[in-house]
Amino acid sequence: MRLSQRQSVLWLFSLFAVGIFGCDASVPKSPSNSSSAKPGDTMKGSGEKRLVILTNGDSPYWDACRAGLMAANSELKLSDSGLKAVLDVNDGTPQGQLQKLQQYGTQSDIAGVGVSAIDADNVAVADELRALQKKGIKVLTIDSDLNRKEFADSRFAFIGTDNRTGGQVLGKCAKGLRAEGGDYVTFVGRTGAQNAIERIDGFAEGAGDKFAIKDKMADGTDKAAARDNVRNAIRNHEGLKVLVGIWSYNAPAIVDVVRELDRRKDFTVVVFDAEPDAITAMKDSQIDAMVVQNPFDMGYQGVRLLQALVKDDKETISSMLPKHGEPGGDIYDTGLKVVVPNAESPLSADQFDKSIEFQDLSTFQKWMEKYGLTGS
Repeated sequence: MRLSQRQSVLWLFSLFAVGIFGCDASVPKSPSNSSSAKPGDTMKGSGEKRLVILTNGDSPYWDACRAGLMAANSELKLSDSGLKAVLDVNDGTPQGQLQKLQQYGTQSDIAGVGVSAIDADNVAVADELRALQKKGIKVLTIDSDLNRKEFADSRFAFIGTDNRTGGQVLGKCAKGLRAEGGDYVTFVGRTGAQNAIERIDGFAEGAGDKFAIKDKMADGTDKAAARDNVRNAIRNHEGLKVLVGIWSYNAPAIVDVVRELDRRKDFTVVVFDAEPDAITAMKDSQIDAMVVQNPFDMGYQGVRLLQALVKDDKETISSMLPKHGEPGGDIYDTGLKVVVPNAESPLSADQFDKSIEFQDLSTFQKWMEKYGLTGS
């Protein structure tokens, strides 16, 4: 399309204006030097800023996180602060996650980022998070943390499950269901993810000496590979007794293969999380116990803390992390549930710490309905 002379002049002026004003990736400073100006007020009239939660992959697990994020958008009135929270879905690879973080660093409307780290020891991701912080972008890890000894300075805090405790609880489930013990295999997307490391180690601690791990099988978040791993584990380990799903989609993969082989009576099945297919499978007696996280609260509380950091709301920050700066004080625990099929389960609430909610499936489903969730 040919431009008129007047349109050409306007177009060139627009490019000139972007060159001058469009390079700062941090939250714009108020033009006023008044000390009474609040950080949240400085964004009004300067364009909406995004608080981004970046997933590790595209599992339905993240639907509940998105629901929590949307609730936070409304209930915390983010728009009054010139903010909007969004969920960005990664492709399941560390490189994809790194590229998205690099893109955030070039976008002037990013005010905060919460990332579910795929690899705990990924130096490049840690460096990119540090670079975002230097640009004034607030950074959290959500759902899965980085290596806390090496990269604690790359984020302000972690929002999510105490994954070692979660693994221990799942191990106690296996112990309560199969007192005689047995060989087991764990299935997960990436064995190098911090949540995977902590859950697998925790499972061994909770299950005890009568249980022996035969393999840790990673699928790279490929759901077909996840099913293949279950088939291979069953074929390669003749005495296998317990199948352990570490990431959410591993539960449906386990169920599909066990049903396909007609081997349900041979295995105890214990899993993390409650994808819609896993809930249906438990209803059909295909899963013995689920340790369920609270991705809804991860989304909600992650946005809440990011908003507080952007606004410099010290009261909210200290209420969420009263011991921040002390060892372990940079972790906000969103809690755990143990879900069993019904009252006939060998498991009971008194087998777990009082901080763990124990529910049968129907009670858990009522909780989900309260928040409009189909999984957790």
